Amino acid sequence: MSKDELFVWVVDLLAEMFELDKSSLTLESNLYADLDIDSIDAVDLAVKLKQMTGLRLQPEVFKKIRTIGDVVEALGNLTAE
Repeated sequence: MSKDELFVWVVDLLAEMFELDKSSLTLESNLYADLDIDSIDAVDLAVKLKQMTGLRLQPEVFKKIRTIGDVVEALGNLTAE
């Protein structure tokens, strides 16, 4: 899956999980500051990503994620392995 496809997929997932407006989401959108996702929501997101992809983000990788672009990058790296 390309990074553009991953971005669309992640935006769809975030919009569905957290009732966000897709048109306002960009690669630079900060999960915490811009989208009001808290630490419990972030864990829910990690669990959902694992369920949907079968791939688990390592805790040290997940701790560094701040933006939608970071999520796309981390997923891209997982699928490339």
